[in-house]
Amino acid sequence: MTASPFRPLGLDHLVLRVVDSARMERFYCEVLGCTPEKRQAEIGLMQLRAGRSLIDLVDVAGTLGRQGGAAPGREGRNLDHLCLRIEPFEPEAIAAHLRGHGVEPGEVVSRYGAEGDGPSIYLEDPEGNVVELKGPPAG
Repeated sequence: MTASPFRPLGLDHLVLRVVDSARMERFYCEVLGCTPEKRQAEIGLMQLRAGRSLIDLVDVAGTLGRQGGAAPGREGRNLDHLCLRIEPFEPEAIAAHLRGHGVEPGEVVSRYGAEGDGPSIYLEDPEGNVVELKGPPAG
């Protein structure tokens, strides 16, 4: 096996194909704390800042979105899940915040991630994409 000429440094961006881009933007900004970074309305793209990474929302009715085929849904999801590393990780406060936005959080479970084992919660965005909120590594 030959060595790679590069090494990954982290998640640069993730692209979600979406049906209701305004609703999805509100969810990722108001519920999960992302911030608008760049809008390219002419091609149907909204880029949101999530720490050092971006979450791109591509409207399925836009120029880019039409190139990807059918809209996402239960029978044709375009992503298993995305994981956002968050701090602080206070389960009660997180659950209350999510429920205040009509989002039911999953249970807190220790899962392995880029920094090792640590607490996480799964939830769904308005279009059924699974989002994992990951806390700091244990210990």
